[in-house]
Amino acid sequence: MVMTMKIQDVLFCTTDWSSLPRTEHAGITGKAFWRTLEIGNIRVRMVDYTPGYIADHWCKRGHVLLVLEGELVTELEDGRKFLLTPGMSYQVADDVNPHRSSTATGAKLFIVD
Repeated sequence: MVMTMKIQDVLFCTTDWSSLPRTEHAGITGKAFWRTLEIGNIRVRMVDYTPGYIADHWCKRGHVLLVLEGELVTELEDGRKFLLTPGMSYQVADDVNPHRSSTATGAKLFIVD
């Protein structure tokens, strides 16, 4: 049986990411800058992490995350770490494998959750 993502109440639209306001989110070190589109039942973000960014929390939200630029280290709460480079993604469901991100060099991400 094939399961599919259920995106609801989203009509076709295009997004000029440069036109969306940028919000700043501090990490333990470094900063994350988000451009966010909330539409229907999804949140779509273009995220830039500054060099040296380390997330300040373990995230339990599900995501589909694609690395566009730079390198991202995703650490799972159980201690496993994954290095993602441009063109790589990860997928995780809500409340599964709490995770946090860091980057030594900076990274640009596209995230759907």
